[in-house]
Amino acid sequence: MEKPLLLLFSILASGYCNELPEISTSVVILREDLRIGEYAFQIVATDPDNDPLTYKIAGTNAGFFTVEEHTGIVTIKILLDRETNDVMTIDAIVNDGVYDDVRKTIYINVEDANDNIPIFNGLPYNEEVLENTTVGFVLFTANATDNDFGQAGIVSYKIDEVVPDDKDMFSIVATTGVVTLVGNLNFTEKSPFYQIRINASDGGGELYGEEVVQSSSAIAFITVIDVPDIDPQFLNLPNNAAVEENTRVGTTVFTVRARDPDTGVNDKITFSIDKTNASDLFQIDTNTGIVSVNAEIDREELLNISATVVLKIKASETMPNVNEVIASTIGELQISIKDENDNSPEFYECEGEACMKKDNFEGNVDEHSSTGLAIANLNIKVKDLDGGENSRFNLHLDGPDKDAFRVSPTSGMGESTVQVLVKDPQAVDYEIKQIMNVQIIAVDANADFTSTATVTIHLNDTNDNFPTFEKELYKEKVFEHCENGTIVATITATDADAFDEGKITYKLMPESIRSLFGVHEKTGTIYVTNGDTLDREVTKSYTLTLQAFDSGNNTGTTVVEILILDINDNAPEMNRDIYEAFVQENEDFKIQIQATDRDDPDPDTQNNIVQYRISEESSFSSNFSIDLEHGWLTNKGDLDREAIDISQNGVIQLIVIASDLGTPSLSSSAKVNISVGDANDNAPRYLDPSPYEFRVKESVKGIYVGPVHAHDADQTDFNNRIFFSITDGSFGSFIIYSEAFSKGYRGNITVDPSVELDYESNRKEYTLKVQASDLGQKSDVAEVHIIVEDVNDTPPEFPSGMILKVDENTTLPVPVDTIKGKDVDTNHSLIYELVSTKCQCNGTIGPCPEEWFIVESNGDIIANTEYVIDYEKCDVVFLTARVVDIYTEVGSNSSEGVVTINIVDINDNAPEFVFLQDFYVVVIEKVDTGTSVARAYATDRDTADNNKKTKFQVNKITFIGSEGNTTESLFLYADNFDQEDAEGRYTAYIRSQKAMDNNKRGKFMVEVEAVNGKLSTTGVVELLTVDSSFRVSLRFDRTVAEVNEALPQVRGILQSATKAMVEIFNVFSDSGNQRAEEKTILEAYFVFPNGSALDYDAVTSILNSEEVYKEFGQQLGQLGFTGISTTGNDPTGVKTEVYIMIGLMAALAIVLVVMTTSLVCIRRNYKRKLKASKAMNSAATVVIQNQKSGPVVPGTNKYTKEGANPVLNMNIDTATDLGFDEDGSSADRESLNSLDYNIDMAMAEKDNMPMMAIQEEEEEDEERSESPYIEPLGAALAQREKKRGADSPGLTFTNHSVDTTDL
Repeated sequence: MEKPLLLLFSILASGYCNELPEISTSVVILREDLRIGEYAFQIVATDPDNDPLTYKIAGTNAGFFTVEEHTGIVTIKILLDRETNDVMTIDAIVNDGVYDDVRKTIYINVEDANDNIPIFNGLPYNEEVLENTTVGFVLFTANATDNDFGQAGIVSYKIDEVVPDDKDMFSIVATTGVVTLVGNLNFTEKSPFYQIRINASDGGGELYGEEVVQSSSAIAFITVIDVPDIDPQFLNLPNNAAVEENTRVGTTVFTVRARDPDTGVNDKITFSIDKTNASDLFQIDTNTGIVSVNAEIDREELLNISATVVLKIKASETMPNVNEVIASTIGELQISIKDENDNSPEFYECEGEACMKKDNFEGNVDEHSSTGLAIANLNIKVKDLDGGENSRFNLHLDGPDKDAFRVSPTSGMGESTVQVLVKDPQAVDYEIKQIMNVQIIAVDANADFTSTATVTIHLNDTNDNFPTFEKELYKEKVFEHCENGTIVATITATDADAFDEGKITYKLMPESIRSLFGVHEKTGTIYVTNGDTLDREVTKSYTLTLQAFDSGNNTGTTVVEILILDINDNAPEMNRDIYEAFVQENEDFKIQIQATDRDDPDPDTQNNIVQYRISEESSFSSNFSIDLEHGWLTNKGDLDREAIDISQNGVIQLIVIASDLGTPSLSSSAKVNISVGDANDNAPRYLDPSPYEFRVKESVKGIYVGPVHAHDADQTDFNNRIFFSITDGSFGSFIIYSEAFSKGYRGNITVDPSVELDYESNRKEYTLKVQASDLGQKSDVAEVHIIVEDVNDTPPEFPSGMILKVDENTTLPVPVDTIKGKDVDTNHSLIYELVSTKCQCNGTIGPCPEEWFIVESNGDIIANTEYVIDYEKCDVVFLTARVVDIYTEVGSNSSEGVVTINIVDINDNAPEFVFLQDFYVVVIEKVDTGTSVARAYATDRDTADNNKKTKFQVNKITFIGSEGNTTESLFLYADNFDQEDAEGRYTAYIRSQKAMDNNKRGKFMVEVEAVNGKLSTTGVVELLTVDSSFRVSLRFDRTVAEVNEALPQVRGILQSATKAMVEIFNVFSDSGNQRAEEKTILEAYFVFPNGSALDYDAVTSILNSEEVYKEFGQQLGQLGFTGISTTGNDPTGVKTEVYIMIGLMAALAIVLVVMTTSLVCIRRNYKRKLKASKAMNSAATVVIQNQKSGPVVPGTNKYTKEGANPVLNMNIDTATDLGFDEDGSSADRESLNSLDYNIDMAMAEKDNMPMMAIQEEEEEDEERSESPYIEPLGAALAQREKKRGADSPGLTFTNHSVDTTDL
């Protein structure tokens, strides 16, 4: 019964077989701008049994999505961000209610949307630029990045705004963001700072179904630094000053003022006198500019410069300007020297224009000359060097004859011509006194100064009747500058003699006066001859002597005094066309305007009286007054710089008119430019009502908060410049920048670039006190209220200082370590990714040659099994990884860090030999105990000292010579160096433990082992020997000491001549020669680097060649060289020529013996050839397996082993012995040995030679010349090689490393 039930149950179970559902969705593409709750995709799954399915999702990225349990529709739960994760995976889980869950990984490719604005990097852009920076200078580079992909991630730049408005000052490269200066900066005339608003825009892209262009802006603040590029400016030069002569030394005359126009530099100004027309009279204080008297002033010594001292004053800055020179400017100060009455009148004798001071004069006059007649031959002039009224003087006569004469004029000013006139004709009587004497006394009219001149008058004896005038003195008048011919007066004389009536003629004296006045000879009418010269301002009056001559030439005289009347012919002259003055506003101002009128100060006229007034042309005329008579210009009240139109730059222009009181009145004018200095008398004032209120988002460094505005009424930049500062409430979180704008200055408040506001902190609001101050410390304060707005902004933290150690060659895929980041946000999800790797390879940091490590998304660092970690390639790996918070909303969602992985070296590299040369040449005779014969080099790629230190040891020595290969005892050893050389190689000298056998001809193969710990490498060092047969003896007729001294020079000449390396073996005296002078033998070897050497014949041939003899013969001769010997130790001194003769004779004898023997043995040769013919067949049938690979030994049926040199009869294998030697006689052996010619058995053509048929003896001689083989054995072996095939390799080779010919 149990068996049927079990069978029934099995049937029912097999009838109901439910299948698993199948998920067909594998890859999904989504845009990152899908909104939360928006449809993403649907998980497509089928169940063959049509069971109802339920859907779930799991995996790392499942938190971004929500799936509807029964439909499989997936919607967005958390916003996607392609820039954070462009490929996502979720596990789709489907269940049919019967079996366990079915899982499948769905790959989600996130497509880009233009959802990121360009973000500026490296903010803030604050640059300080010298105002003289050249156009084209790159100020900075604005850099913004857009995390979007493709065109939406390409950023372009432009300048939106420049404040002050000067867009032509800067340019920006649209593609690179390089900001360049394209205009000329000027701190003084333009602006001391600029604000540039830079716009960064992406290339545009789709966002939420629309094409949008994202952009952002940043403010760059450019501060212009003033440089000293403007020369100093005088404030009150050029100008005039006056000082009296004899003023006390040190008295202040004038104060020079200057300033530095570079207001941002405001360098100190120093003063000096650059040039003057009167040296050492004045000095200037370097710092204050005060001009003072430096030495005693004598006005009369300065008359050659019109008593006006001109000072060229230099104002210099203290520090060098931009051109590395001291900037300076020069202004002019004219100092008029006022006169002091300190000179007495003096007498001069003048001849034309030349005058000489004199106090004794002589003249003559006729007796009883008329009253007023001038003493003849007197040229007396009185001069008083003082000026003006101080030069006025009075004249009178004194002395024994003073009553007989009088002086004319009796007074004068400055200078005057003086005449002595007859006063009492009766007293002038030749019969009483022939010589008369008077003294002319000149007395200063204003001081107690007198001078005396003695006049000696010689009387002439004349007739008694003379023409006489009605008056002794006539006073006449005429206007200055009258027309030529103007009649002054008609004066006539009478003569008592009746016959002289109507015959009187007239003449004016002195002759010099005739250039101004003339007289009609017949009528006595005096007229003007040069009216232009008559100038009241130069000479007020002229005194003439009018002479009347009768027929007897008797003369009567009278004095005519002509007064020059003044006319108003000189307008007042302003001392300067333009007066420059400076006054600080709110201060008193005073400057003297000076004009001079050259009209004579005649009390009867007012032609030279000057009065001053201010022209009404200026709008500021009412603000000033001027003294009518003295020209002192002053301000009526305080001057306000702010009342002046700003375009005038603080300068008030007045016109001052100077007029005289003559008829008609004449006038002139001068401009007065008054620079009103700006005083800081206005405080800044805010333009907006306080308080200001702004809102700002947290976590953005340097974000712009908002502006405050203020204005200062002062006009100059220095006084109206406003600087904003936050005095309270900032807590170090905000900064403010000042910039000018059209209405004043703006204070831009930004978050400190080094500070991020944190809404989560206890400061969500700030109340700032912002102070607007000018340079005069005047200020105003405004209150600014700032509200911080919250954003999700905290990035995760990457662990710092993470250093790992990993052994090289590590291959296990287990985590080396795990990166564990931190995030203060409570809602965060951290993933990790590898950013880049750099490696330190051979001491240089750069890209890694291979990616040795992998960073898993969970932070595990594992070794990449695709590569082998090799310390010798790189010893440090700098792994840059990123920790990403996928829930970050705003700001950076990641941070990067560096994990330093130190690769630990293990000893995994064996030493490697370095062969610097193929072989070493050894002169056997020179080898002794400890002699170095070679050197071994090796490197080790390991780095640690204990892993790469290498030692050498000699394991085996094999000698290859003419007798074959022999293994030598270890007479060589390695002398190791403990330290590496400069090239990183370990070295050892191969030294000999004993003297080497002089008969060794060949080479030593030295097997050297380089050992490093358990690792080692073997190399072979090849030594080529040179024996005593190549020793060459050179003869010198010098002493041993002299030859040793010249040894370097001898070696150098021989090496140049032979091109070989010269090894000096011995130098000794040739004591065997019984000569008066000592001879010396020098033994040497001439060795080439390839191991070959020159023998006696070769050296002789070279040194005896014409070319070498011309170049080096004379040099060797000067060193005592006389010839060459084969050996230098032959005591008999036999000449080389004797040995040559003996050798030739011996050779001839040998030739004769050989010929005789050949004739005797010719028959045996035939027999031997027949044997060779038979042997040919046997040789051809030798089994190829028994053949040896070495070449045939010529003349035998034997082979060498392993390619040995054919001349070395070594290790003959008996299997290849054809038995030719068994029955052969000695003659046969000799004949066979004759095959040892220089025939290269390896030549291809020998392998291909045809086998020649053996013919009869009589035919052999005829064909021998055509056959390439001279013996039957050669033909037999050639035939055998032919049968083996033309393609078979030859059995011989040429060993170029050991050339017995060279040795």
